[in-house]
Amino acid sequence: MGGDSPVQALDGSAFVTRRGLVLPHQMPFDRWLGVGGYLSDVYSSSAWCLGDWLVYGETAFSGRYQDAVKLTQLDYQTLRNHAWVARRFPMSRRREGLSFTHHAEVAALSEPEQEFWLRKAEEYAWSAKRLRREVKDSLLERTADGGGRAGGAGRGAVAVLNMSIPVERLESFQQAASRLGLPLETWAERALASAAAVALTATRSPHATGRRKRS
Repeated sequence: MGGDSPVQALDGSAFVTRRGLVLPHQMPFDRWLGVGGYLSDVYSSSAWCLGDWLVYGETAFSGRYQDAVKLTQLDYQTLRNHAWVARRFPMSRRREGLSFTHHAEVAALSEPEQEFWLRKAEEYAWSAKRLRREVKDSLLERTADGGGRAGGAGRGAVAVLNMSIPVERLESFQQAASRLGLPLETWAERALASAAAVALTATRSPHATGRRKRS
């Protein structure tokens, strides 16, 4: 076995090492299938588990991310991404039928939009790549519609918004923009437009309208 030591035994004859999976020369089909199912479950949950572990460590052992990098042999940005997505989705909102990557694709959106897109992805069995494309196309369409409805300022008018953002949030914003293939400034503009659309839709609901009429 080349000096490989087991990291985890899967059954009496198959086990995981740091260099890969060790299987016996002969294995019944049903046992081989069971090993594959177990590995699939581990692979699907490992990103969430790593994110949850990091969120806990960030709270309990502040400033110790460099230790985590050395332990996991993953780069700092990867760890921050896992922690950010895990923080954006409490366990009660994670969908078992979708991967960690699916959730990461919509993590930058508001909670109602996250639920909308994840529900669509689950209903139509979209891949994470397909989900990313659908979200990107929707943001582009909404931005175009918003520009066409601009009022007296005119389509070519531009306003500059200065904001102070904590470094931790800026890193997550940059990750989200990168996932959509957008410059940070463009992503920020579309994220604000998306949040505004959700807020305006909520205030225009029948219940809100009824309250205004009674006041």
